[in-house]
Amino acid sequence: MTTQNKTTTHILGYPRVGSQRELKFAQEKYWRGEIDQKELKEIGSLLRHRHWGDQVGAGLDYVSVGDFAWYDHVLSTSMLLGHIPKRHNNGFPDLDTLFRVARGKAPTGCACAASDMTKWFNTNYHYIVPEFSADDQFNVSWQQLFEEVAEAKKAGHDVKPVLLGPVSYLWLGKEKEPGFDRLSLLPRLLTAYQQILGKLVGLGVEWVQIDEPVLTLELPKEWADSFKLAYQVLNGSTKLLLTTYFDNITHHLDKIVALNVDGLHIDLSASPEQLSEVVAALPQDWVLSAGVINGRNVWRADLAQLLSVLQPVKEQLGSRLWLASSCSLLHSPIDLDLETELKPEVRQWLSFAKQKCREVTLLAQALDGSKLAQQECLQYSAPIKARATSELVNNAEVRQRTAAITPALAERKAPYAERARQQRTALNLPLLPTTTIGSFPQTNEIRTQRRDFKAGRLTEAEYNTALKGHIADAIERQQKLDLDVLVHGEAERNDMVEYFAELLEGFAVTRFGWVQSYGSRCVKPAVIVSDIYRAKPMTVDWTCYAQSLTNKLVKGMLTGPVTILGWTFPREDLTREEVANQIALALRDEVSDLQSAGIKVIQIDEPAIREGLPLKASQWQAYLDWAVNAFKISAASAEPQTQIHTHMCYSEFNDIIKSVAALDADVITIETSRSDMELLKAFEEFDYPNEIGPGVYDIHSPNIPEVEYIAQLVEKAETLIPAERLWINPDCGLKTRNWEETEAALRNLVAAAKALREQWQAKAV
Repeated sequence: MTTQNKTTTHILGYPRVGSQRELKFAQEKYWRGEIDQKELKEIGSLLRHRHWGDQVGAGLDYVSVGDFAWYDHVLSTSMLLGHIPKRHNNGFPDLDTLFRVARGKAPTGCACAASDMTKWFNTNYHYIVPEFSADDQFNVSWQQLFEEVAEAKKAGHDVKPVLLGPVSYLWLGKEKEPGFDRLSLLPRLLTAYQQILGKLVGLGVEWVQIDEPVLTLELPKEWADSFKLAYQVLNGSTKLLLTTYFDNITHHLDKIVALNVDGLHIDLSASPEQLSEVVAALPQDWVLSAGVINGRNVWRADLAQLLSVLQPVKEQLGSRLWLASSCSLLHSPIDLDLETELKPEVRQWLSFAKQKCREVTLLAQALDGSKLAQQECLQYSAPIKARATSELVNNAEVRQRTAAITPALAERKAPYAERARQQRTALNLPLLPTTTIGSFPQTNEIRTQRRDFKAGRLTEAEYNTALKGHIADAIERQQKLDLDVLVHGEAERNDMVEYFAELLEGFAVTRFGWVQSYGSRCVKPAVIVSDIYRAKPMTVDWTCYAQSLTNKLVKGMLTGPVTILGWTFPREDLTREEVANQIALALRDEVSDLQSAGIKVIQIDEPAIREGLPLKASQWQAYLDWAVNAFKISAASAEPQTQIHTHMCYSEFNDIIKSVAALDADVITIETSRSDMELLKAFEEFDYPNEIGPGVYDIHSPNIPEVEYIAQLVEKAETLIPAERLWINPDCGLKTRNWEETEAALRNLVAAAKALREQWQAKAV
């Protein structure tokens, strides 16, 4: 399909949800029974065709097919392979089966426990974890991939199917049986992959993008060696583009270049330094797909600089050089053209998915010798080069304050044992205190009032009155439930990070910059455009208002520096450590003001601390040192009697448990219910010194946990954590649930806590 010496262009995947989150709203309507499956599938088809049109309109040579998913692409792979957990497998896998695996519930079928969910490498995207047993069979029965290939070809597109590779698929799962090694399933799995590739050949597919992102990791030898067998078996059906992303692969390069594939994709945005080594080792008959357009950030590419870097490679490889996004554009918002309210100077620095497709093709045209395209690259790069000296970006006062940070600034005034003694006196909490993680249901009424306020249909006074009503309602409901430590419910917050981005200086906030986090859950990351500081208190008034309504303790709720950094689009001209410290200092001031206002319990959430780890374990400690220090800076202004909580969810943090302890939070709440307390295994070998709340029900599922189920989980936790240091709480915030589900679940949570409290206190006597 390509002319001689032309640079082939493609991307690794496109966002699924739609520029107006059409997929999200259709999914949720279907789950509520407001539309049928036929209408849901029609909306999915409409979005796919629109997104293929965006790629073709930008001039890409291939459109990506198979990147669309009804919930998550790893779960789609499980469905494709007929690999469904036994509790969900009725022999006839359909779309409701997929939703039951993901959510524990669908319009049809049983309400069974959802599969575990965790972070996709070092991103804020979540995937459904495959479950493996020794007797697993793989049966290609789910036709979605093949139907979409046929759909795209019928529309006249040149297609490149996207397929998660077999070794990565196994690595991303977990064993359900002790003593069983899931890698032993590889030969059986490869038979299914052969069938998949054969079907794609039958549909006229020339190239398949086969993703093996685990090649960026420092793999155990047996896993690294397994690639040889995998690609010996899979070679020959169709051309395979072995695709890696998020980091460099030079540590595995000798093994990679010996594989039976036809090309290699590398992420030159995350790791530009690997280019020369990869080009030197590239087999003579392979293509090299250069992932130079950053799929994980929103900054406009410096095409002029990329042109100078890639020109020698183009001269060496000719038509064997392909250009692409660094990774799937799943991690990027869709269309910058919708952002009419951004400052013009800021807007010209940015590029979203639709614009990134055009960046790929413009750079390719320039590489292919177009003088007009080369001139366009120079013009396109001018704003990003001018940004370095923009007055919007640099703040001398902030730089001076971060430069003055000392080790003492990160230390509390007393060690945990002394703080715990003072807090017991000051807070007077019972054994197994109950609380929630922070947010309560964001009802249609709350969302409508927020929209009306932003549109000018409600005055600020009217909106604030409405918010006070929602806070009062949340406090009243919690008091009736008899929770021990209350929260104000966060009715005023659109998102746990975006809210702070709107109040801190240094961020730009978009209107339509939605990015999928998991399933129908979308977030709208802000963009860090300049130095960050706090101009005024952000949470004090709302928290104090909630505290004025009750004699019980109300937690102040903050999002931590590493999570604010991790869940925004960061600037790239400063190190992550420097930006985290700027945020930490702003939060430190907020902690001081909350404390001065009489708030005795303050939660600083850090769910992103695990996902921020470098992919290579050898680089972890340097990151953990500054990430832990940033959290400690934010919390260290708290007096000993002020109790600091933190929260982590859907992160495999057993391997960083020492750093979790080093945060020195008085209480940490974590996700453990969906993993059946597996995350507590870390405490078998590590004596965690402070208090802990292992989340006892899965808020991402609509299923209501029974009292007995909650009690069993807490009893399991008590074998590892002394009862006097245990809290009882959900595993995450409750904003995505409705009040009926929330109150039913919390009622059972409190009942379980009271029953265990009575039982254990009686034993003590």
